[in-house]
Amino acid sequence: MGYNEYAKTKQKINRLGFGAWQLGNTEFWGYMAIEDGVELVQHAIKRGINFFDTAPGYASGLSETILGMATKNFRSKVVINTKLGHTADGETDFSVFSLRKQIEDSLERLQSTYLDSVILHNPGFDILEGKTQHVQELKALKEEGLIRAYGVSIDTYEELETVLNHLEVDVIEILFNIFFQEPAKLFHKAKKKGISLIAKVPLDSGWLTGKYDENSEFTGIRMRWDDQTIERRASLVKELKEITKDNTLTKYAIGFILSYPEITAVIPGMRNIDQVDDHLMNADYVLPHDLKDQFIKIYEEKIKKDPLPW
Repeated sequence: MGYNEYAKTKQKINRLGFGAWQLGNTEFWGYMAIEDGVELVQHAIKRGINFFDTAPGYASGLSETILGMATKNFRSKVVINTKLGHTADGETDFSVFSLRKQIEDSLERLQSTYLDSVILHNPGFDILEGKTQHVQELKALKEEGLIRAYGVSIDTYEELETVLNHLEVDVIEILFNIFFQEPAKLFHKAKKKGISLIAKVPLDSGWLTGKYDENSEFTGIRMRWDDQTIERRASLVKELKEITKDNTLTKYAIGFILSYPEITAVIPGMRNIDQVDDHLMNADYVLPHDLKDQFIKIYEEKIKKDPLPW
């Protein structure tokens, strides 16, 4: 599967990580019992996955709670990243003075005495431009031992460029997949700075699995797409299936991301044990160069000038 050093900590993480937004998240992901979430995480650990990404805002803190229950007896074997800025009670709080309290609250839910990393969860440009004291406070908390690394979670090329030009960070979580390729132009610059890059939303909220088409009906967070966006995504997915000659696209989507050596890990959301096993079965898949070139061509010709809404 391949392992990379994470966030200047000398810890090694599997390039296939585990996005934990779905744990306990009935609002967006459907019902999942707490014990099922614990079993799912522990199964992933036993199969070799050791990097977990969560946030207080995921299921009002329940994602962190489930992750804490599942990892408390395996803490030294896993690397946990959580986020700051959106609290478990639904508030948005990027105050420098609240960072310690937010970290302490996450530690309690995660049943841990330290966090491997924390990242600011889609902060404003004033923070990304280094005009605030956030990095200084996070650096102090790192020196204190509450956290081992810090960074930001962002979405766009412009945000990534701003961070690389203005902030000293250990890790960046970036929206990147076949449909969102623009940040790739800056990956080498991040690598030169020793920054770990974590690719989020790798399957475009399910579209890049190949399971959706123009007739699909959506619930939860996926209801955000209008008819025009659904039709456009469906057309692009159809083209990917024609290129790959395969109706199941997951391994190609993950393979595309991991074909960039600068990517430290990718964090698909896995809702059940079968999905974990499927991802692990394809974890060693190497995307052929000709397919990668065709995926890039689709982006350049059909998406770049008219970006898809997330």
